[in-house]
Amino acid sequence: MQRSRGFRSKTRQLIKKKPRARGLSPITREFQAFEVGQKVNIVIDPSIHKGMPHSRFHGLTGVVIAERGSAFEVSVNVGGKTKIVVARPEHLVLAKA
Repeated sequence: MQRSRGFRSKTRQLIKKKPRARGLSPITREFQAFEVGQKVNIVIDPSIHKGMPHSRFHGLTGVVIAERGSAFEVSVNVGGKTKIVVARPEHLVLAKA
């Protein structure tokens, strides 16, 4: 039998909350607003599946390019190439400095 290679494969440790942080996140994270040109960190919230970017982008920093519906387009450099990640605000955190 061939093993499954789904969207969240190999993420057991990567996309996991600490025991005291388990459960749903505060609803205010859904209403975050980012301006075009702001730097954001992609930090996947495993309790919210909608608008979750691929796990390979977890922990990366990018620049908000545009707004797409209720999500944001983030430009990220990965291995010398520029990628555009579409993620909802629950999975984005404003970068410091």
